[in-house]
Amino acid sequence: MERRQPFFSIIVPTYRRTQQLATCLAALAKLEYPGDHFEVIVVDDGGGGALDAVVAPVKGSLSVTLLRQSHVGPSGARNAGAAKAKGEYLVFTADDCMPAENWLSTLATRVVAEPDSAVGGAIINALPDNRYSTATHLLIEYLYSYYNALPGAAQFFTPNNLAVPTDRYHAIGGFNESFVRATGEDREFCDRWNRHGYRMLYAPEVIVTHAHPLTLRAFVRQHFNYGRGTFRYRTMQASLRVGQMSLEPMSFYLNLLRASRSVARTKRKVQLTLLLGVSQVANAAGFVWESMERRG
Repeated sequence: MERRQPFFSIIVPTYRRTQQLATCLAALAKLEYPGDHFEVIVVDDGGGGALDAVVAPVKGSLSVTLLRQSHVGPSGARNAGAAKAKGEYLVFTADDCMPAENWLSTLATRVVAEPDSAVGGAIINALPDNRYSTATHLLIEYLYSYYNALPGAAQFFTPNNLAVPTDRYHAIGGFNESFVRATGEDREFCDRWNRHGYRMLYAPEVIVTHAHPLTLRAFVRQHFNYGRGTFRYRTMQASLRVGQMSLEPMSFYLNLLRASRSVARTKRKVQLTLLLGVSQVANAAGFVWESMERRG
């Protein structure tokens, strides 16, 4: 029997990162998957860059569409791409990600076996020598191990490497556009997906590499904004469930600080443990900041 090749719509939101987008598109042009079974939709979220010149080199090897809109945030950009998509599955990645050559072929195996499920793949850090990028990556790895301990009943994925059936995406309303930053909207989307009774599967063989260089200042700002997004997400959770805002148990945070044990060098372990602590202090500060701003 001939293997089925589902049609994918790859959606790449971008905002003022032309060099990263060019690298991402070059990786997509190397995908080992029938070219007539996927399309790429790049959504310029009001960045104002000369993206036609970035897209032009891959037009001969990719079916690529460039959409432009005013700056509304990544949730709105993803929804705009989904509204134009032709595929039976929407596949989300980021402009600073480079999918593996077998990305769609391994993904196809999963979605054919579980056609109504969301599938989240693995994210590999492309910048192991950047301590701030590595600390952030360790945090994501920890969250995946915590929330996706049962791969067939996963609870959380980032939209750097996520595929969903198009009809179910629209059925739940896509990403929540009230999240204007790239913080918290992924947790809210996954929570809403699960509340609708839809299944989520973790597929570690479906791989993208993530290259997001960070300085100390950018690292602290990023995790501060994560805290702001967490407050918004937790507030929505509490209102839906008509109860008090819930947080993870203390063991969650203690185990997070041990996440650096996967790094071999002792000096790096100490540095990364400290940075994971800094990330949680910044996260808590953002959480409190958002709470105070809402009250006042």
